[in-house]
Amino acid sequence: MKEAAKAAVRLVALLAVLPVLVSFRLNALLVGRNRALESATQLLSLLPGLTGQYLRRAFLQRALARCHHSALVEFGSIFSQAGAVLDENVYVGPRCTIGLVHLEKDVLLASGVQIPSGGKTHYFDDPTRPIREQGGERRVVRVGAGAWVGAGAIVLADVGAGTVVAAGSIVTRPLPDNVIAAGVPAKVIRNRFDTPAAPAPDHA
Repeated sequence: MKEAAKAAVRLVALLAVLPVLVSFRLNALLVGRNRALESATQLLSLLPGLTGQYLRRAFLQRALARCHHSALVEFGSIFSQAGAVLDENVYVGPRCTIGLVHLEKDVLLASGVQIPSGGKTHYFDDPTRPIREQGGERRVVRVGAGAWVGAGAIVLADVGAGTVVAAGSIVTRPLPDNVIAAGVPAKVIRNRFDTPAAPAPDHA
């Protein structure tokens, strides 16, 4: 009964978001799919609460490369690349900025996480030309299954499955599975499942 009720709510959400989907598809013909996606998600990001969650998901399921029906995207989060993938039980916290990513099953993003499309979206090697004229490249950033990325982190490289990225960190190099990483740039502190060393006894 519970699943049937959820399915009914998802259908209602799809019907409610149809005007945005139509606008998205028309805009995509004029300005490209990625720019149209960013515009539509800016609009939908303003909707609060459970209603906003359902409407964003109904839209993203039909606008992204893949978005599982269990994925949850909170208020204020914006997507800029239609090639993004959100797998089962992904959680995208409030006010995140998401580019070309693959968020695998059970990934958790805290508030304010930024995952642009890799670390080379803008070249800047030629000092005689403005950076905006030098081009760049986009690549898929993979965040492995069960990883947790803390508030305000910036992720420019892949994060391994089960890995924890501390709040405020900047990931510039790939991180392995099941580690805790922190800092600017982020460095591995320890394996997630190692027992932390006990503090030295105080002989004072």
